[in-house]
Amino acid sequence: MEANENPDPRSLTDAKSSEVPRRALGERRTEFVRIIVQCLYSLGYRRAAATLEAESGVSLDSPEYTALFFDVMAGRWDDCIATIESIEDMDCGARAAAAFLVWREHFLELLGLKDGFLMARDVLSERIAPLDMDRQRVHGLARLLISSEGIVNVEDRVRRRLGLLLDLVEVLPPWVRVPSARLEHLVEMTVLKQIASCFYHNSPGEVTLYEDHKCSQEQIPSKCSQILYDHKNEVWFVQFSHNGDYLASSSRDCTAIIWAVNKDDSISLKHVLEGHMKPISFLAWSPNDRMLLTCGNVEALKLWDVCDGTCKFTFTGGANRIISSCAWFPESEKIVCGSWEPDNRIFACDLEGNELEVWEGERMPKVTDLAVTPDGRCLISICSNKEILIRDFHRGNEWKIHEEHSITSLSLSSDGQFLIVNLNSEEIHLWSINVSSSLPDKFRGHKQGKYVIRSCFGGSNSLFVASGSEDSQVMFLLILLFF
Repeated sequence: MEANENPDPRSLTDAKSSEVPRRALGERRTEFVRIIVQCLYSLGYRRAAATLEAESGVSLDSPEYTALFFDVMAGRWDDCIATIESIEDMDCGARAAAAFLVWREHFLELLGLKDGFLMARDVLSERIAPLDMDRQRVHGLARLLISSEGIVNVEDRVRRRLGLLLDLVEVLPPWVRVPSARLEHLVEMTVLKQIASCFYHNSPGEVTLYEDHKCSQEQIPSKCSQILYDHKNEVWFVQFSHNGDYLASSSRDCTAIIWAVNKDDSISLKHVLEGHMKPISFLAWSPNDRMLLTCGNVEALKLWDVCDGTCKFTFTGGANRIISSCAWFPESEKIVCGSWEPDNRIFACDLEGNELEVWEGERMPKVTDLAVTPDGRCLISICSNKEILIRDFHRGNEWKIHEEHSITSLSLSSDGQFLIVNLNSEEIHLWSINVSSSLPDKFRGHKQGKYVIRSCFGGSNSLFVASGSEDSQVMFLLILLFF
């Protein structure tokens, strides 16, 4: 290279590093090249893909697939079967399934011919029937000899045969034809694996492919940024709105406060909600964040307008009922409440207090906490201190999860797939709502004895559980994902 020439930055590759992929790939080199070629074709870089095939001597399609392609498109069915029989690493079931697909297509095409009935009958009896396949499928083809439904006309052959190739790829070993988007799938699985193994993962943004992913401990909130003094007594409940623009808090001083979250993440007072005669033990944001429910301790339930801070309605449930818990349905037009005086009941009502549905009776247990999944499908309630009752409105069934110790609180994940409960045994249990499981994931470390301690999901994709503790600590617990 002349002294005045500028080097090509793409040529400045460490000789040792260029040897690493060759040694690491070993026998997988051919697989790796084929997957890259497939990705290049899918991205539209056809010339680059063809160049890589020529330079590496590795073709995207295996010889077996190439033979199948031309034989299928030409209707050389015996040759197709011969190729299938020559493919190694196929069990008898997969080989029979592939042969069935080929002979079925031949059978249907023969039915489309004017004089193909007898030949179609022979294919059915001599080729398809001997295969170890579901007899219902064979009988279904036999009925076509009479009804002539599903026959393949000449003008449909090309489309049908291309469809046959796609069906064959599903039952043949993956090395015969590289699965679609294989490289993208491998990259995605690698990224998810790194995220799952990242102990402090809390990054809401995309994970870059240029380096291995790892979050630092600073990703977890650990420093006090602001103290809010406006309550006059103990704060019993706090919750951010779904959009993160507001924070609501309730207190033993019988008030609730709506705080505004500013652009610099500082928090300022927006409204003081007054009207309860007793301490406020619970609150819930509407899904659209325009309204807030506050539940007095052994008192009524109130609905507030977030914009102007006015009380829009007071729910009593009739008969001077004491409402102990509440939750919103996803459309922000109705709520569900639990009460235990003068009798145990759960009722759904609109925002004017009109009851829409009631669950009550002698066998109805005392309800201490409620939640509704974000899709409105399931109602989850804490009953009789040690039971979690899940009602599936869509399927019309219900089931229970039993705990050995008393449950003090309930919280749902943002996707409605998981729930966590705090127990007075100083444990937090994580349950899957849609998967039957006899054992929950268990978390320990917080202190709970005299007071009601609540936990919630937090962090990126709800990968953490945050919990209060009676030793004045906030615990962050990692939910482990396994692939």
